[in-house]
Amino acid sequence: MNDKLKDILSTLNKEIEQEKLLDYLNKQLPTADAHELEKQMADDPFVNDAVEGLSSFNNKKNVANYVEQLNYDLQKKLQKKKARKLKRTLKEAPWLYFTIILLLLLCVLGYVLVKKFN
Repeated sequence: MNDKLKDILSTLNKEIEQEKLLDYLNKQLPTADAHELEKQMADDPFVNDAVEGLSSFNNKKNVANYVEQLNYDLQKKLQKKKARKLKRTLKEAPWLYFTIILLLLLCVLGYVLVKKFN
């Protein structure tokens, strides 16, 4: 998976950037950009929900830390899931192929011997 896709806020919308959203929440965004963001919020309910959810934090200065922690937890869970998936896959074992070929040969040999002596 692409590392950029694993970031929580980077996949909100292609037109909106994480820094722009955080600056809006901290009231550090210029008024023209803030007005543009508010238009996007009116048009896109997902952006509106994201802003509402992030604005519900008491300490807005720690939002970046929360986002970083969420991204870290997401990375950890994805790595754990990937490790479990790799564990479940059948590992390539040459002895397995040898055993299958040997069994097939024994079956063919047994069939030939039965047919020959009957």
